[in-house]
Amino acid sequence: MFRFAVLAAIAMAGAPLACGPAQAQAAYPNRPVKIIVPIGPGGSYDMVGRHVADALSKRTGHAFFVENKPGAGTVVGTQAAAQSEPDGYTLVIGGLSNMAFNSALYSKLGYDPRRDFVPVALIYRFGYVMVARRDMPQAALQDIVAAAKADPGSISVATAGVGTGQQLVAAAFMRASGVKLLEVPYKGSPPAFTDLLAGRVDLFFDSIAAGLPYVQSGQAKGIAVLSSRRSPLAPDVPTMSEAGVSGLDVDSWLGIFVPAKTPPEVIAKLRHEIRAAVPDLKERFEKSGGEAWDVPDDKLDGFVASEYETWTRLIRDAGIKLD
Repeated sequence: MFRFAVLAAIAMAGAPLACGPAQAQAAYPNRPVKIIVPIGPGGSYDMVGRHVADALSKRTGHAFFVENKPGAGTVVGTQAAAQSEPDGYTLVIGGLSNMAFNSALYSKLGYDPRRDFVPVALIYRFGYVMVARRDMPQAALQDIVAAAKADPGSISVATAGVGTGQQLVAAAFMRASGVKLLEVPYKGSPPAFTDLLAGRVDLFFDSIAAGLPYVQSGQAKGIAVLSSRRSPLAPDVPTMSEAGVSGLDVDSWLGIFVPAKTPPEVIAKLRHEIRAAVPDLKERFEKSGGEAWDVPDDKLDGFVASEYETWTRLIRDAGIKLD
């Protein structure tokens, strides 16, 4: 009897120890979480990463921190995320560049966005605007298209470099409108705007946040926005469809991705916390020229796959390569 009581006491004492590790494993997160931003400080990827890290740190009581890991566009940081432990403690900011463009731009890419990642949440989107030099004779989109068709290559378009969103949006416009523009590549948006304002190039496509200040100051013309809706920041600038070019609803987007094989319960926890944080991020995102976004969980995979197919096809058809 005494022996039985002792064994029972030992079993009871050991019970919490037996379930302790399982409970600790389920309590995600229980240590700092890294968010890889695959570009240097500044820009939309970095802005979204830092706002999300701040919001999740406050919600969970555990540190979420940004690690900028630039290199080869967005390739180096994204590849590092793909090779990280799939335990929920390494996240990556994903967008069109690293989750769609790169697969077509590079012959050999060190990761496969379809195979190596799972989208957790898409939370931010922003549109593009076509701007024209102030003294361009054509003031309406239909007039620009007509002039470009009458004399292919006579109208120039600046790009921010090979493989950039600005170049690919210009390529999408040319395909949708059936025109051929003379591409003039620059190393980034600032020098492209410098030459546009000086009248040395005719057109440029950039984010609404970057382009509108020049339109509002009268230094450039706002021709059309490339989205299905007018921007609240520029309600007088029509959409491409309204201005006469259909089939060109383009939004750039950013969200949180995790390595494939991350436990479903961790993904579910992240989705819950991120969705709860989005309303708090709304004002911050709007100030940046974009908007908070919330794609339903059951639509995430399909949306990302569709964007991948659309942009890789366009890039390959246009013959744009980075290697």
